[in-house]
Amino acid sequence: MASATELRRTPLTALHEDAGARLVDFAGFAMPVQYEGILEEVGRVRTVGGLFDLCHMGRVRILGERREEAAQFLVHPNISKLKFGAIRYSFFCREDGTTMDDVLVYRDTDEVFFCINAGNRDRDIAWMREVVARYDCELQDLSDDLAMIALQGRASVDALAPLCTGEPPEPVRREGATGPAALKYYSFMRGSVCGHEAMISRTGYTGEDGYELYFAADKAPEIWNALLETGKSAGLTPIGLAARDTLRLEAGMALYGHELDDTTNPVEAGLLPKMVKHTHDFSGRAALEAAIAAGPQRRLVGFTTAGKRVPRQGYTLHLPGDDGGAAIGTVCSGSPSPTLDTIIGTGYVRSELAEAGRTLAMDIRGKRQDVTLVEMPFFKRDY
Repeated sequence: MASATELRRTPLTALHEDAGARLVDFAGFAMPVQYEGILEEVGRVRTVGGLFDLCHMGRVRILGERREEAAQFLVHPNISKLKFGAIRYSFFCREDGTTMDDVLVYRDTDEVFFCINAGNRDRDIAWMREVVARYDCELQDLSDDLAMIALQGRASVDALAPLCTGEPPEPVRREGATGPAALKYYSFMRGSVCGHEAMISRTGYTGEDGYELYFAADKAPEIWNALLETGKSAGLTPIGLAARDTLRLEAGMALYGHELDDTTNPVEAGLLPKMVKHTHDFSGRAALEAAIAAGPQRRLVGFTTAGKRVPRQGYTLHLPGDDGGAAIGTVCSGSPSPTLDTIIGTGYVRSELAEAGRTLAMDIRGKRQDVTLVEMPFFKRDY
């Protein structure tokens, strides 16, 4: 772990310090883990909204005549069939189907843009450069040039609208609305925020409606403060990474390093449940189709527990009453859920035991606590 003086700062780190945030090492960056308290911040996003610093994430674009061929080899959606302004969730896979990262891919008229995880930035970009070179394209790493802020929750549209100009292109426009409110979910548009050129994406990692905004790094403090001001009357506040982790878990969203890692594949994670219809090749396709055809040996499941102990990554799961038996699963993530007023978790379990309603026993340093498998996501918004 890097020392405090070695950690990288985002364009917003000074504002987090001024706001009294507790900063921690996250992928080599000094990031705000919380401001007032994890459970309070989760509740704030679920009821009102919150603002997140995501400047540590990776931001990359591919340019050139064969950019879409290069992007197609990287991810599984049919790039040529995406509407301009559309976004898809996908993953980078090795030839054997194991997951290098999960990503968002954006199709624009003159580029294909990727948002990648902070912890995997260096290796992702190195691999992308290798692939792009085969297609005589240009890869631009914009991670330090572009800032990224997420605005999430019920107040997000009203907080962004006064600061934003631009209209979504017709393929991704909602009828009867204007400005950012007219943008369809998992779509983006070019416009401005606070008078500065920006890419406005209707996406997020919380299960709430909201936006992820990309713009020049030196404009980040101005835009951050402006969003807090327009959202102030509704109760919008900054939110830390710990609350973001609980929010994404409630929404059943995978986190690389937990539900996905170098040993997992998207089939067992439930991200690729059936064969891809298009015929274009992409990295890992043959291995993933073989896994679909054979059926995964383990599956990602959600569970709840009435016990007091919070599930932690690496805890083992067992059949109830089988005190001396081998593990039949392993915990990936766990957290108290203030939204659901219970404790939730995810884990990989042998496929034949992965049905909802089954009771298993979680081992916590030799003590057992019952868990009940449930369908994911744990939470869905009602608006």
